[in-house]
Amino acid sequence: MSTYTPKAVLFTGGAGFIGSNVLVHLAQTYPECKFVCLDKVTDCANVKNFQEILDSPNFTFVKGDICAADLVSHLIRSYNIDTIMHFAAETHVDNSFGNSLVFTKTNVLGTHTMLESAKLFQSQIQRFIHVSTDEVYGESTATDDRNHEGASMAPTNPYAASKAAAELLVMSYRKSFNLPTIITRGNNVYGPKQYPEKLIPKFIHLLSRGQPCPLHGTGANRRSFLYVTDVARAFDCILSKGVVGQIYNIGSNFEITNKDVLLTLLKCFNLPEESFVRYVRDRCFNDFRYHIDSTSLNELGWEQKVDFTRGIELTKEWYLNNLSHWGDVSGVLTAHPFVHGKPFSESLSTVPVQQSVPPVETVLPQTKRQRTDQAAK
Repeated sequence: MSTYTPKAVLFTGGAGFIGSNVLVHLAQTYPECKFVCLDKVTDCANVKNFQEILDSPNFTFVKGDICAADLVSHLIRSYNIDTIMHFAAETHVDNSFGNSLVFTKTNVLGTHTMLESAKLFQSQIQRFIHVSTDEVYGESTATDDRNHEGASMAPTNPYAASKAAAELLVMSYRKSFNLPTIITRGNNVYGPKQYPEKLIPKFIHLLSRGQPCPLHGTGANRRSFLYVTDVARAFDCILSKGVVGQIYNIGSNFEITNKDVLLTLLKCFNLPEESFVRYVRDRCFNDFRYHIDSTSLNELGWEQKVDFTRGIELTKEWYLNNLSHWGDVSGVLTAHPFVHGKPFSESLSTVPVQQSVPPVETVLPQTKRQRTDQAAK
């Protein structure tokens, strides 16, 4: 099996949860490789997430948007980037039910921008690793076999649909332009540095405050969880040993209901179920489970090492020692998402409506306007 060693990596979304853990792992594992992190640092990102490498000579942070094509191209050119690891994304399913247009912009347009920039420098780009999700497969039932990488995509929520759309773009650039792409699809991930809008850190924050935890529906929905250091090792394996053109599932054999996740945490906090479980209305649609087959990744030499019991202990310990890491998170500890303090349907009323469309000559660049005028003559 051949091994790939990058020299300069453009890493998007490195201030987020999974991205930062993978970035720190790789930067410390490969000190001879240059890592350039591009992140616009939204609410669920934090520069403190990569503080371990902030002063490392092989690390550079650039605050910026993946939709800024000129910036992305400038970074690829200036740092002689040979590898792109594209983690940047809007990821929270609950939020996608309310403010889905943001997901389309970041996940679809952002990915398309990254692909276009990579295409411009095709002679130097050796790897484009696109980070997707197991949710593109859609819902699995209790009796379904595990989804392998060749299974059809059937997303059921706006977040998953935006990630599926992004994948189709990645696949098309592989076919049309022979871009050296690799796609990953991962299970749920938990561990230190995750923004508390997600299930496990949200419950830990609430329980640390002595508050009950909101459980969607009956809590019977099942999820497979991987501790974040296992995920970091998986990306290390895919970067060095992954085959261009392939898709790799990153999954766990451990599956647990949302209610049992909460009961596990209540046991850790020594708190009674009857006082700290609060059943709330379910999501607009809540997939029962995601069930994936990680054989292809296992064949590269990866295996899960941290079991759920140990991972939960480590996660709880980190959050209790770092409750101020995210500042005031009270606004995201609610059962359902809000946009600027309002449900998205209400927030739409504050968006100004453009009453008229400007003439074409006021919006076209000069050269294009001249061509338009000439064609009309």
